Amino acid sequence: MINTTKHDHDIVAVRPGAERLTAFNAKTFKDEVVALIDDGVTSLLIDFKDVTFLDSSGLGALAGILKKIGHRGDLVICGLNSDITQMFRICRMDRVFKIYRDVPTALQTMSEAT
Repeated sequence: MINTTKHDHDIVAVRPGAERLTAFNAKTFKDEVVALIDDGVTSLLIDFKDVTFLDSSGLGALAGILKKIGHRGDLVICGLNSDITQMFRICRMDRVFKIYRDVPTALQTMSEAT
């Protein structure tokens, strides 16, 4: 389901590979990203550029991924559309996750932090 791209500084960018991240596919998405973490990935960038809808299951999957990576690594999100951005604000997830406009901005910030 997910698409991954490796970047400098061992940053792995992940795209969910679906337009909608819902109860139908959120567990699969979470399991695939957790498998990356289990394989040693510590810098994750999740790119939502192609995601048009995210429900509470999708948010729950992201929270589970964040909990899994914990203090061992870094997780940032980018490419949120206006509807998903609004959902993050309503649920106050914008205070939990580091959110950037796009992949280049997120990569630059993550690279500077290493």
